[in-house]
Amino acid sequence: MEETVKTLKFTKMHGLGNDFVVVDAVNQDFDPLAAPLTRWADRFRGVGFDQLLVVEKTEAAGVDFRYRIFNADGSEVEQCGNGARCFVRFVADKGLTDKQEIVVETAGGIIRPKLLDNGLVTVNMGRPRFKPSEIPFVPLPAEQSDENALAYHVAIEQQVQVSCVNMGNPHAVMVVAAAAAAPVETLGAAIEPHTQFPERVNVGFMQVVDRCAVRLRVYERGAGETQACGTGACAAVVAGVRLGLLDAGVPVRVSLPGGDLFIEWQPEQDVLMTGPAETVFDGELHY
Repeated sequence: MEETVKTLKFTKMHGLGNDFVVVDAVNQDFDPLAAPLTRWADRFRGVGFDQLLVVEKTEAAGVDFRYRIFNADGSEVEQCGNGARCFVRFVADKGLTDKQEIVVETAGGIIRPKLLDNGLVTVNMGRPRFKPSEIPFVPLPAEQSDENALAYHVAIEQQVQVSCVNMGNPHAVMVVAAAAAAPVETLGAAIEPHTQFPERVNVGFMQVVDRCAVRLRVYERGAGETQACGTGACAAVVAGVRLGLLDAGVPVRVSLPGGDLFIEWQPEQDVLMTGPAETVFDGELHY
């Protein structure tokens, strides 16, 4: 039987160095579950990306698009903040919408990204969740188990303290003295698949500079350390506000290896994230 070769148009984009392959599945037939995603993600033998983003039609009322996210290891995840900014830039640039603000359905809930006149993108990331069952996270038996707990311990060789936040995907945020010196590769790799996180977790290492600025590095589920993580930046600021280390209701500068994001959160309100989204090139994949 002759093998069928498919052609897929894609766009390579990045948000502060967190890079993506974005696919329009509205105007072309594409099943990500049947595609060789890990091969495409290979930075030496493929295109290379942290996540693959898929734009799909939606049946939900009042929603413009469905947004699916796949990690470099092929796993599908609920949310990606840097990807959300690239998503709105992509659908606008490709003429899929003429709206500056769109409503997008994700596996982690509804988000509302908005393209600003200065080229930056603001995304309403929704409200953070703190209940262990919503992270999801399994506290140690002796620890408080409700949304009011500010921090928990993860039982690795030496117990570490983390703040747990769900921003449409699970995050564990650790306060460190210096982000540059934090053991991201070793400690992040130990916490990410830990059994206390049934769906694995993104691990943030946050250094508080002042009440309106932090430095952050993030070890992401299925990707390792990335240049930037939008939901990780949101989770870090939320954790910092709850711990009394950061000011609420004002933009907090989050300096990541790839650049800066601005995150604003007032308790009991939605989280707002503002930052850049840039196109690198368009291409075709044959598979």
